Amino acid sequence: MRTTMVALALGLMALPLAAQDVAPLPGFLLGKWVQREGEKWADETWSGSAEGLRGTSRAGSGETVRSRESLTIERRGGGIVLIAQPDGAQPVEFAMVAHDATSVEFANPAHDYPQRIRYWREGDRLRAEISLIGGGQAVGWSYVAAAE
Repeated sequence: MRTTMVALALGLMALPLAAQDVAPLPGFLLGKWVQREGEKWADETWSGSAEGLRGTSRAGSGETVRSRESLTIERRGGGIVLIAQPDGAQPVEFAMVAHDATSVEFANPAHDYPQRIRYWREGDRLRAEISLIGGGQAVGWSYVAAAE
């Protein structure tokens, strides 16, 4: 499974620029990522293809899931958007505003909270942060790859 995810990530990054429309999809997200702190836990699972990425995010304590979110990253109108839909609420779109090979940032200043969503790699960790547009009220996660 890990080999498949690595191959898919490399394939997403290697697409010709014309096929990428502006920026590559953030292939470094692919896989299952977990964070545990005592009884509290969170996880994100990302899969996808050259057309887009699909993710799920959950958080809980012990055996209880306290929150769920569906995530999609897709090309739209010459750019890339992240669509977040927490706990079945209405979907909210965030435009990609910055990216490189190991990080991506999405923003929607008109949304109440969060207004900014960031993902980046630090070695073998996947970091995620939500905040207001200027970085205030930041909440972050530090994930490791789930054991297979």
